[in-house]
Amino acid sequence: KQWYQRRVAITAGGKRVQANMAAKNHGVIMPDANKENTLNQLVGAAFGAAGQRCMALSVAVMVGEARNWIPELVERARKLNVTAGDQPGADLGPVISPQSKARIERLIQSGVDEGATLPLDGRNISVPGYENGNFVGPTIISNVTTDMECYREEIFGPVLNILEADTMDDAIEILNNNPYGNGCAVFTNSGAAARKFTNEVDVGQIGVNVPIPVPLPMFSFTGSRGSFLGDSNFYGKAGLNFYSQWKTITTLWKEEDAKTATAEVAMPRMQ
Repeated sequence: KQWYQRRVAITAGGKRVQANMAAKNHGVIMPDANKENTLNQLVGAAFGAAGQRCMALSVAVMVGEARNWIPELVERARKLNVTAGDQPGADLGPVISPQSKARIERLIQSGVDEGATLPLDGRNISVPGYENGNFVGPTIISNVTTDMECYREEIFGPVLNILEADTMDDAIEILNNNPYGNGCAVFTNSGAAARKFTNEVDVGQIGVNVPIPVPLPMFSFTGSRGSFLGDSNFYGKAGLNFYSQWKTITTLWKEEDAKTATAEVAMPRMQ
């Protein structure tokens, strides 16, 4: 709410605004997806950078029989190496501060308190040589529902929420009911399913079998809804427009001078 109030105050003063907001990025996993590739992508997108990036894939929606992949997903995440980021073989390092660690762990516990299950708990991890570090290991919270605090809040840590849906329609409804529209992905081998998803989901950046759909800089970063405030997006043509002002120039060159002394009062036109 404070950000919205600030935007109103800034724009009232004639200033442009370009602000990325919070996010809750979902990955929808269809049962026809390439299983091994999808699991690898989920683990990398959820836990890379210890989940501290705005495009981290923090929610997996398992559709239909894809829910049977959850145990394998847990084991794949369990194998990640947690240590200082400058150490060889590090998969994820610490979170940014003690306060961030405490907030992440509180949100994990809130999921448990509200009825979710915790097949992988990264709290209380001990990293040799860095026992006092701000480490949180890969964490997976399953049986999550959309009313839980761990789902509503952007955790910004190595935590993956898992929801289940019976159909793609149910999964799309989950995404569209979430207030954020930063990014999402669908994993499927069906072109028809991918087209339905991209057409119907109300999210600004969409990946098809791409878990973190951040475009190259020549394209705009197009987060939407509660994930963006401002006049135009970052990057690409929109980013250039933000830092510039349009100038329109209209010219007329005639080979010969006018043959009459009568003024034209109508709008100029081609003859």
